[in-house]
Amino acid sequence: MNYFAKDPGASLDYSFDWNAGYLNGQTVSASGWVAMPAEPGGVSVVSSAIAPTQTSALVTGGVAGRVYRLTNHVTFSDGRSDERQVVLRVEDR
Repeated sequence: MNYFAKDPGASLDYSFDWNAGYLNGQTVSASGWVAMPAEPGGVSVVSSAIAPTQTSALVTGGVAGRVYRLTNHVTFSDGRSDERQVVLRVEDR
C-alpha cells in the first residue's frame, strides 16, 4: 500500500500499473474507485480512466488532518478481479 500527503486544494492523479508482475497478456476491462471515509468536504474521485494495463483517478478535496483510503477495484479480461489501495493524509501545505 502506498502513502501520500495531499493538500485539500490540490487536484491530483493517482494510478496503478496492473501489468507489473502477473497479468500475462490480460487487460483491465473494468475499474471502480472509492474514497473512504465518505464525508462532506472529503476526498472525491472526480474522474477515472482505463488503459489496457493501467488505471488512474483524478482526486480532489479532503479535510486537513484527516486520513483517507482510496481503493481501486478492477476486473481483468479473463474475469479475474483484484484491488489496490492508496492512503492519503490531507495536510495544508
